[in-house]
Amino acid sequence: MSAILSWLDSAAFVLFGAPVSWSEVLGDITGAACVALVARQNIWNWPLGLLNNVFWALLFFRAKLYGDSALQIVFFVLGCYGWWRWARGRGEASSRPVRRTRSAEWKVLGGVVGASTAALAAWLALRTDSPAPLADASVLTLSLAATWGQAEKVVESWWIWIAVDVISVPLYVSRALYPTAALYLVFGVLCVVGLRAWRRDLLAKEGR
Repeated sequence: MSAILSWLDSAAFVLFGAPVSWSEVLGDITGAACVALVARQNIWNWPLGLLNNVFWALLFFRAKLYGDSALQIVFFVLGCYGWWRWARGRGEASSRPVRRTRSAEWKVLGGVVGASTAALAAWLALRTDSPAPLADASVLTLSLAATWGQAEKVVESWWIWIAVDVISVPLYVSRALYPTAALYLVFGVLCVVGLRAWRRDLLAKEGR
């Protein structure tokens, strides 16, 4: 195991004077494939997402982005849940129709995300050497909310992912994670594509 971790920590190449580790390369590849498959409502996004979580947990820990690193562990658990949810109904992701977020769900999400972001940012600022506690905490809490929405197939989950991308790009640039920052720009585009695709399905369901 130590040999594998050492290899993942080693530099695959150097970009703008900063080494790019194999964990970043593999994490970015699996992350991009995962988002592309989510946009197509393909159930195989989930196992690819689990691999992505493993690679990025190591990457973000080494970059002192502890919130993002811990997020990958939670993502792994939620990924198993999402895979199970989509697999119900003979493994057809389309068996779960796209829907809108209910008013009560928005209220709960808003309250939980707001309170947990503030609490986590304070903890990171006081107890760790995190260089960007508020941004790190925001990425974690918003990503969890978006992942829940993805598993439930609510169309607004894409808007939350877009917010995560907007925060993540400058955060990762500040930590010299240039390929990952560039990937999050691509994620933003893929999120727009996914939003439009899910909206089409929703409007078709609603007869519009």
